[in-house]
Amino acid sequence: MIRILCIVSLLLGFNVNAATALQWQSRAAMPVAVQEIYPAVHQGKIYVAGGLSDAISQQQLQMSAAVQVYNPHTDSWSLGPALPEPRHHAYLLSTGDKLFVFGGFVAANGGRWRASADVLLLDETSASWHKVASLPKPLTETVIAVIGSYIHLVSGRSPQGADNAQWRDQVDVNWHWVFDPLSYNVSEATPLPQAFNSAAGVSWHNSLYVVGGRQVGGGNLNSLYRFDAEAKQWQSLAPLPQAQGGLAAAVLHDQLLVFGGEYFTDGGGVYRQVWRYHADSNSWLQWGDMPLPRHGLGAVTLNNSLYIIGGATEVGLKATSNQLDAVSLH
Repeated sequence: MIRILCIVSLLLGFNVNAATALQWQSRAAMPVAVQEIYPAVHQGKIYVAGGLSDAISQQQLQMSAAVQVYNPHTDSWSLGPALPEPRHHAYLLSTGDKLFVFGGFVAANGGRWRASADVLLLDETSASWHKVASLPKPLTETVIAVIGSYIHLVSGRSPQGADNAQWRDQVDVNWHWVFDPLSYNVSEATPLPQAFNSAAGVSWHNSLYVVGGRQVGGGNLNSLYRFDAEAKQWQSLAPLPQAQGGLAAAVLHDQLLVFGGEYFTDGGGVYRQVWRYHADSNSWLQWGDMPLPRHGLGAVTLNNSLYIIGGATEVGLKATSNQLDAVSLH
């Protein structure tokens, strides 16, 4: 009898594992390959705004102003209203019936690294973007998520002084701002315990989770922070099994998943592991590998699937990908 119970338990365990495997499917490729993007789901479609690409000419500063729109029902892309100017590391976020773009880098003195404080809003009636507000300071490579009725902006990079034309002019910040999408006002909230950039974040269980990232001169981070909106406090949770920057995160069926990222040591490379965080046990588990590992990619959840978008298959500004993957539970 005991032997039978053990066999049944093993079979049940196998079935559970099989039922929760990740299934990857390639979807229609983006018209423009881009990396360093923060896409958003808006009115049932996926929007990608701007980005960097080695497929774009040096004359165009390898920056895109294109807004690419994916329709999951037809598995097809179209071009939406272009941004007012090329922009990368700009955060795209939808709340209510509004689609915003926050900050990012724009051209400066022939370069491409002027940090912006712009808050842009898509006017769908006129099919154009309009600046509706300014952040207290320029901000790039940040994490943004909606908690309740407000938009939270945490971490990133901002100019250290008056100079704002090169990447080296920017320093890591631990800022935490709250943006009201109705009044467009910005207020300060409890800052992060440390300053960093290029992390990933999600809104989950009425909290903001921020994972990974990197520091200029300090390398990648494996930290996981949770902001409790009611207590207005940050909590340090179980670290990611490996330090990763330039990664993406999203929630699928109440599972927090982390994808990709890059490292610069030992010649550099791109991470392929997929990590799953268990909130109940405050622990991480690897959940397979990415078929096509990338960094500077985006991740969004739509229609019971998670979409992995763009990025680059090699470290830095090269091998930019137009790949779109749909990830579901199998």
